[in-house]
Formats: sequence, C-alpha cells, structure tokens
Amino acid sequence: MNRTVYMDHSATTAVRAEAVEAMLPWFGEEYGNASSVHGFGRRAHEALERARATIASRLGARPAEIVFTSGGTESDNLAIQGIAAAAGKGHIVTSAIEHPAVLTTCSVLEKRGFDVTRLPVDDTGLVRPADLEQALRPDTILVSIMAANSEVGTIQPVAELAALADAAGVPFHTDAVQAVGKIPVDVDEWGVDLLSLSAHKFYGPKGVGALYVRAGTRLRALQHGGHHEQKRRAGTENVPGAVGMATALDLICAEMPAEATRLRHLRDRLQQGLLDNVDHSSLNGHPTQRLPHLLNLTCENAEGESILLSLDACGIAVSTGSACSSGSLEPSHVLLAMGIPAEMAHGSVRFSLGRANTAEDVEYVIQKLPPIVERLRSMSPLTITS
Repeated sequence: MNRTVYMDHSATTAVRAEAVEAMLPWFGEEYGNASSVHGFGRRAHEALERARATIASRLGARPAEIVFTSGGTESDNLAIQGIAAAAGKGHIVTSAIEHPAVLTTCSVLEKRGFDVTRLPVDDTGLVRPADLEQALRPDTILVSIMAANSEVGTIQPVAELAALADAAGVPFHTDAVQAVGKIPVDVDEWGVDLLSLSAHKFYGPKGVGALYVRAGTRLRALQHGGHHEQKRRAGTENVPGAVGMATALDLICAEMPAEATRLRHLRDRLQQGLLDNVDHSSLNGHPTQRLPHLLNLTCENAEGESILLSLDACGIAVSTGSACSSGSLEPSHVLLAMGIPAEMAHGSVRFSLGRANTAEDVEYVIQKLPPIVERLRSMSPLTITS
C-alpha cells in the first residue's frame, strides 16, 4: 500500500490547527467590520491591529508599516506598481528569475513606458551585486529582487543588494514569499523598503498576505474606495485571515531554529539518496546558500511532468520546474536563466519538505524515484551521455 507523502510545501501548506482555532471566532460570533465604530467593529479592529503588531514584530517592523493584502501577488503588484505610479516614469531593475508576479508586472509597466532591466544570475541562481551596481541609473525608481527563489531555493544577498540601492537613493523591494518562515527575516538588517509575504506559505490561510512599506516610502494605492489600511489598500479587511496569518507566523518563527535544522537534515538525506541512486542526476541551485527545506534535481532524459505524475501514482506530491501552458510544455525560466539547457530543464523536479514530513517519507521517496526514472528513460529515444 502506498504512503501519502506531501513534498510540495513551496506551493502551499496546510493551515495549522492553532491558526484555524484562532480564526474561528471571527467567522462566527465576532463578525464585525473592523471599520465600524460599535462594539462588534471595535473588537474586530482590535483583533486586526493585534495581528498587524504580531506580524510587524516578527519582521522587525512597526505596525503602521504593515499593509494587509490578498496574498503575495497583490503585495508584489502594490509594491512595484505603487512605486511606479508615485514616480510617474523611470527605470526599474529586477532579476531574470523572479516570480511571475514580479516579472509580469514589470512587463506591463514596460508597455506603459517604463524601462526595465532584468539582471542575469550565475549558475547557482545568485544575482551578482556588481551587476546591480552597474545597472543602477539616475532615473532608476525601484529595485525588486526576491529574497529566495521558489524553484531552486537559492537565497540572495539581500542586505548587500539593498545597500547598493540605498546608496543610490533607490527604494528596494524584495519578494520574500518563499523566505518568510524558513529563514530569519528582519527588514532593518536587510535594509529593504518594501517586502512581500503570503500566509499560505507558512501554514496560514490562503487569500491573505501583507506588504511591508518602510515609513516615508512614496507608494500610491492601486485599489481605491474607503480609507482602509491608511489609504494604501481600500476594501473591508479580512479579519479572520489576518488573525490566522499572524498566529501561523508567530508559531513558525518561534519554531524556526529547530525546524530549519530538522528539515535541512531530511533534505540533505533526500538529496544524497537520490543523487546516489539516480544516475545522471544533478542539483539545481546553490549547494549551501539555499532554503533549508528545498531540493531541486534534474534527471537527465526523464521528463519532469512524467516524473511528477508517476510519483503522484505512488502517493508522492512534488512539483516540477516546467509549466504547462495552453497545451505546450515550457521549460522553467529560472533554470534557463541559470544556464541549464532546455532539454535538461525539462527534467527538473522540486521537493519542498514541511512540518509533517518524516525520515520514513524521505526513504520512501528514495525507494520510489529511481525505478520511475529508469522506466521513463527506457522509453526515451534519447541516449544518456556522461
């Protein structure tokens, strides 16, 4: 009988019981609108502000610098388009391996007349500070570079990059959706002006996130209506979501030192077990400067989607660097930017471990993957080469 093994925590996580419990009253008897002045509204407002203060404290920020959003994509859009709208025109610097929420937003702004520079990365997925320094211009209005990559886990030198932007007087935004809850995040230590996060990546509910906006940063609202979120994001606040997000973040940050060590140990065992037992396989991403829970491997001449579906039949949930779009399979833009050939990028698989994973899960995957790859290769018209 197959085990059920979920190793796709970088896609989403289960909402932890403590967060559900904290949210429940705000779905039921405490259903007030946080903008209302009566007792129901005041209690909702107090809960919202407690959540805001908790999230701020875990990021090294002030409560007034936290804007609640619907998730990471909205946070990225508010940061990038909000800065662009306030500036009116200018130059934006990002990287070639950003999440589509950043890359697509920059492409939209490009069509509106903004100039965009997409920095290359090295073969481990790192942005070179020298490349950023060279890209900065007098008309640069924003630098947006992610904290950690969702596909390969490479952690960027955010503090060094942000310091270069600061020296040039340019606001720095980081998409920290994959980093928050996995590694320590402090907005002052990093020196960032804007930071995106999303609750469902750290065992909170879907549909709620936040944007940190450093005091004094010129940001224009994209969503208009009421005076919510200090006029930065109109709309009735999601009180249950904010409460659940704050609860989950508080818990994951408290657990982080021990949990990161545990996950790194499991990930390293998984990595070694697969590399030892799957010939012509290789690691994608930085060997050490990487999120503790994430492993991305390429299995030469075995297509990633086929590996994913075969593992799914064994009860194992993973992800692939390839993306199906309109019936055509496209290789990962992240792996291509790292210099991995398209035919190799098609064979990438991402394993992202989480709180529920055990050593037994890891051994089960090590047992199941090698014969799957061998079977897929036996059907491939390509020849494995050293």
